[in-house]
Amino acid sequence: MAQSFPIRGNIPAVVTPFDAEGRLLVDSFETLVRWHIDQGADGICVAGDNGESWTLSIEERRLLASRAVAAAGGRVPVAMGASATTARQSIAYAEAVADTGVTALMVGPQPYVMKATTAELVARFEAIHRAVPLPIVLYNSPRRTGISLTLETMRAITEAVPVVALKEATRDFFYLSHVIHQFRDRLAVLVGPAPFILPGLQLGAAGFISSGPELLVGRAARLMGYADRKLDAAARELQEALTRLYEALMATGTWPAALKAGHTLIGLPGGVPREPVMPLDEAETMRLAALLRELGVETHEVARRKVA
Repeated sequence: MAQSFPIRGNIPAVVTPFDAEGRLLVDSFETLVRWHIDQGADGICVAGDNGESWTLSIEERRLLASRAVAAAGGRVPVAMGASATTARQSIAYAEAVADTGVTALMVGPQPYVMKATTAELVARFEAIHRAVPLPIVLYNSPRRTGISLTLETMRAITEAVPVVALKEATRDFFYLSHVIHQFRDRLAVLVGPAPFILPGLQLGAAGFISSGPELLVGRAARLMGYADRKLDAAARELQEALTRLYEALMATGTWPAALKAGHTLIGLPGGVPREPVMPLDEAETMRLAALLRELGVETHEVARRKVA
């Protein structure tokens, strides 16, 4: 059954490159999509948290979706973020990309409201799916929305609309374990926090949408190989690298400034964050570069100066 899920495996959440004036760098975005696929990605996620979705206009969302699908060229599916506070706004985001060829919409609970009943959440997802009947990737990120989906609410949503995958971004491994156990045969459970990827795969998760694995150039694609394999010394070393890098990314600057700086340090056109987020300063960038080198990742001196 797991093989039928259209969104599974290594699904990078692509950053959205902007220049210093906040202009969208579309060619750089296409370069990133192609790079991820060449690195072994099994899918692409656009306009998520890494993509600074909160800054994107409807027109930019449509453009990014079209370019991502074109760059993927049918090799991998594309999931498109469509979260907003109201169902009406999520529907507007979804309608803008409905005919671009995206495979699924990634939608979470309403941000800013900070509370929701099961009935409200089910009604939200039903309204979105009625308007744009694409498969849904359910996104549970309590740190972003203030709402943590319970297992019961998750079950109610998945019974009401066609949820094909769940990005579970909680940092509670007890909860993640229960989610995998109860939902792994119904949908593709995708791990969020990088330190949970390997243990999550061992428990039956179908993949990951995370932050950090892409900076360990060449190693992200190896992670899926451990889903059905005993963790060896190389896996334990990779787990330590994922944990240290994730900690550093989350503790440096305002998200996703550190991730974008990391892209530039490894030679990718990540651009800079869009206002109100500021790029990392020189000292922060140097510390991130030092960690990447310590983890065996080659960094670029010219790129480092450019980020700073």
